[in-house]
Amino acid sequence: MPAERLLPSTEAEDLLKLTREIARDELAPLAAEYEEQARFPREQFRLLGRSGLLGLPYPERWGGAALSYEVYLQVLEEVATAWMSVGVGLSVHTMSCYALAEHGTDEQRGRWLPDMLGGELLGAYALSESHAGSDAAALSTRARRDGDDYVVNGTKAWITHGGQADFYTTMVRTSDDGGRGISCLLVEAGTPGLGFAAPEKKMGLTGSTTTQVLFEGARVGADRLLGAEGQGFKIALNALNSGRLGIAACAVGLAQAALDEAVAYAKQRVQFGRAIAEFQGVEFLLADMAAAVESARATYLEAARRRDRGLPFVRQASIAKLIATDAAMRVTTDAVQVLGGAGYTRDFPVERYLREAKVPQIFEGTNQIQRMVIARQLRGA
Repeated sequence: MPAERLLPSTEAEDLLKLTREIARDELAPLAAEYEEQARFPREQFRLLGRSGLLGLPYPERWGGAALSYEVYLQVLEEVATAWMSVGVGLSVHTMSCYALAEHGTDEQRGRWLPDMLGGELLGAYALSESHAGSDAAALSTRARRDGDDYVVNGTKAWITHGGQADFYTTMVRTSDDGGRGISCLLVEAGTPGLGFAAPEKKMGLTGSTTTQVLFEGARVGADRLLGAEGQGFKIALNALNSGRLGIAACAVGLAQAALDEAVAYAKQRVQFGRAIAEFQGVEFLLADMAAAVESARATYLEAARRRDRGLPFVRQASIAKLIATDAAMRVTTDAVQVLGGAGYTRDFPVERYLREAKVPQIFEGTNQIQRMVIARQLRGA
């Protein structure tokens, strides 16, 4: 993939301004209603596509913007500040495009990538299985070559956009050689033999559909193999490295939303004759929340800058994901505390923010896995 181009500061500011306007006017007003109804925001993803926000880090040749990850992640944070489900969905879609953009042939890219980056096709990333979450190399969904097709059987679990996506970047086992026996297929949503279980009943991110993806003799053309057979595990891990930065940015956006709500409430809530923001117990809490948000933001931006310069960033991506998602959990918890009893009700969004903050500590590799990655990087393993 060509090197990302760095926007001049004014151009980047204009892009972020556009994103904030879309987030404020088109996303934030709908978030509570859609989350309450567990309603999938498909039209909002189309809007992001028409606005040029679904393919920011990918090559212009295929319909992307070839922007730096530093700029893309700031856009992602703005979206997540307004609506976490859409922010996570944008991150997942971007990760789902990685295998084709980075490992597809020019013929494959020309055939599918423009619609993927333009928002006509929404993506899902199908790696996890019920017995192969953190241990992704143990996946068992199998693809057997049969003439010009692969016949796929197995079940993927915890798939964001399951049943809603138009394509599934799917890791399958093509041989029994452990992680070296995994390959990557680009599976179209309408493929015969592809099905979906009922959506999971989740604590949060209820507007983001999560399901099992079922393969029962699904025939996938061999022309949809991305990269070579056996290259899928490496593709999956490389996609996750960048995807962790996306989740870090989303977590910072969520924490920023919680901080904003807590500050606004503390400034107008009066007790003992003055705003509670003036009491040291509350102002110190708000100060710690602000420090956590800004520290996490600086961490993901530094990791993004390393990626943009072509430097190793695996350790930094894991650190960013760990720091940002733990910070979001603390900040949303403290936001509920600042609002007191009001924060425990659905009259205010902080209770939803708290529920949404938990799962970023789990997906794209649990934070325990991030600590393992960081430690192994430190010792050169």
